[in-house]
Amino acid sequence: MITASTACPPQNHPGIQKILGIEDPRLEIYSRLKEPQLANYFAPHGGIFIAESPMVILRALDAGYHPLSLLVEEQQFEATEVGKVLAQCQSIPIYVGSLPVLSQITGFPLTRGVLCAMKRNPLPTPGEVCRNARRIAVLEDVMNPTNVGAIFRNAAALHMDAVLLTPNCSDPLYRRALRVSMGSVFQLPWTFLEETGSSFQSVPQHLHALGYSCAAMALSPQAVSLCDPRLSAEKKLAVLLGSEATGLSQATLKDCDYILRIPMSHGVDSLNVAAASAIAFWELGTKEEGDSPA
Repeated sequence: MITASTACPPQNHPGIQKILGIEDPRLEIYSRLKEPQLANYFAPHGGIFIAESPMVILRALDAGYHPLSLLVEEQQFEATEVGKVLAQCQSIPIYVGSLPVLSQITGFPLTRGVLCAMKRNPLPTPGEVCRNARRIAVLEDVMNPTNVGAIFRNAAALHMDAVLLTPNCSDPLYRRALRVSMGSVFQLPWTFLEETGSSFQSVPQHLHALGYSCAAMALSPQAVSLCDPRLSAEKKLAVLLGSEATGLSQATLKDCDYILRIPMSHGVDSLNVAAASAIAFWELGTKEEGDSPA
């Protein structure tokens, strides 16, 4: 772990480059490229993503992601947490600008004053992700990056061992998803399921082939309680969550082993998918001895 005393003094950093305006061509990846363009930046050999805030950047570095450049607000340059980032980024360009200039570039004030462009790592296969996982979260067509980020944070905090996503989900490495997750994306193994045909009718079958029983979160008269003892007895369990608008598909629900519902009061029929995931993960996750509610 890098401490404040080991952080590189900013004035001695070899890669510092002053940024004066939004049109600087060196800033294209920060100011003018959309998320899908970043994801395919090195196509067919992968892409990049933008990590925001020292905590998220440090977690990405700890997870083995390679930094390409940093964009730092000059007022934050002496901050201890930014210094920790600089200490691990000795050989890359460090673009430094004023808050007004950086706000023009990004469209909003930076979270704690720093962005980092990083190279994407190759994604593992679902089998590799699930090799040692007893409890996994599976997201089907969850397209809101805020929800994806929040679900990852819940999954990491509340005892899920891995996350799988269908291709229509928002990318967990999109900037907003990363920011909301507080870097939890880098603390759990995850990957996208491969598309089979024109839809995902075989998601539960795919999970069954990996050895999982499937528990779908859905509004249904056939739903059972999260406290059903059969669930805790399952050696390997996948918790499936659907989109905010439509939930899980009927094809997916048909092939799941359980349908689960959180009891509601005051006439409320459902929770936001991220809020529902927190309740489900806490009840169904791989708890260890000594765990207790926060």
